Amino acid sequence: MNAPQDSAQLLPQIAPRPVPQPLIDALSARFGAQCSTALAVREQHGRDESPFTTVPPPAAVVFAESTRDVADAVRLASEHAVPVIPWGVGSSLEGHVLAVQGGISIDVGRMDRVLSVNADDLTVTVQPGITRKALNDAVKDTGLFFPIDPGADASIGGMTATRASGTNAVRYGTMRENVLALEVVTASGEVIRTGTHARKSSAGYDLTRLMVGSEGTLGIFTEITVRLYPLPEAVSAAICSFPSVEAAVRTVIQTIQLGVPIARVELIDANSVRGVNRHSKLNLREAPLLLMEFHGSPAGVKEQAETVQEIASEHGGADFEWADTPEERTRLWTARHNAYFAAVQSRPGCRCITTDTCVPISRLADALLDSVAEADASGISYFLVGHVGDGNFHMGYLIDPDDPQERALAEQLNHQLVRRALRLGGTCTGEHGVGVHKMDFLAEEAGAGAIEMMRAIKRALDPKNILNPGKIFLL
Repeated sequence: MNAPQDSAQLLPQIAPRPVPQPLIDALSARFGAQCSTALAVREQHGRDESPFTTVPPPAAVVFAESTRDVADAVRLASEHAVPVIPWGVGSSLEGHVLAVQGGISIDVGRMDRVLSVNADDLTVTVQPGITRKALNDAVKDTGLFFPIDPGADASIGGMTATRASGTNAVRYGTMRENVLALEVVTASGEVIRTGTHARKSSAGYDLTRLMVGSEGTLGIFTEITVRLYPLPEAVSAAICSFPSVEAAVRTVIQTIQLGVPIARVELIDANSVRGVNRHSKLNLREAPLLLMEFHGSPAGVKEQAETVQEIASEHGGADFEWADTPEERTRLWTARHNAYFAAVQSRPGCRCITTDTCVPISRLADALLDSVAEADASGISYFLVGHVGDGNFHMGYLIDPDDPQERALAEQLNHQLVRRALRLGGTCTGEHGVGVHKMDFLAEEAGAGAIEMMRAIKRALDPKNILNPGKIFLL
């Protein structure tokens, strides 16, 4: 197959829509210093962590501070049929925040307040710009926590938009299961509410689930109500090294199939361990390892840990290291979360093309091991991490951004990995989302009929196609 030769070739070939000066003047009049056309500000809002580096920035950036600000900005853009792109912290990996059809960026980072905490009902309502770490800091005195942890300190709005999950998903689910209600600004600038604080409802269409994962293409979130969970009575973490990736994966599969209620189980390959050791000043054995965490009562945690240790031993697991104090656990999980940055630093000047897939747990070994073999055979620098307890894993290919052959090779490996996951009954993305990078894969996964249904919903809710156009699919 012929893989693309550079990032520009991966982008939808649609000319940007003009942004008329009267719109810029209207935004400046309405928002004053909250609206910027400075090139440095626009360029900051014209890139993310995706492999795309050649997209022009938005024509202006509006720093929203309230629901009314978002609604007014969208209303003005709608009058001129100009695209609007929601912006959180810019940590997306598939080109979600790029102005591929031009337009303006609406930065909700200043909308970062906790609006209400209902500890009795285990819910909290927040603005979209608050990050997951800030949210947990805000509720820690209640004895509750928000478990969704994609690794990056992403905004709750961005996590909702991409239906994020992460390290805790095997125990606590994804954003799909944990968002109860939304306040949304529609394409016309109208403000609507979806869902309630109740744990379930049979009332009408489930608009909340429609919006969660819509990647900014159906509305812009201004309030989000999510579930909280009691902090577990006991928490214990452990790392265990394995002779091979296969041995680690077989351990995970057996653990999940036995019904062990493990909270977190992360696979880190030898390449990642080497990078983490240098970056985080650790001395982990440079072999594939599992980083695990157990939540529950002291007796329950002990039983879970003993069961998993026995399974791991059957597959050659060794060098069990326990981390029972918060400081020790933080040290290990911080190292895991820094695996991406550690890998990038291992090859100065490189660009990382990351991808993720998710497959049924019974097919995890088939999907992962063949992908590792292909990467090894290619000679390309890469790293592997995965929330493998739910069949989700990530490959990161480290390329010279100025070498078209390396980029083409990385994209070819990405294509092979994703199509393998689809053949095995999986999905093209477990948590990164579609953006612009995986539109072709979504079409293969969902089929023409389902894509046309999505387009029909988009046309009905956004007839001028101004909400983050050019993402997920093309109209």
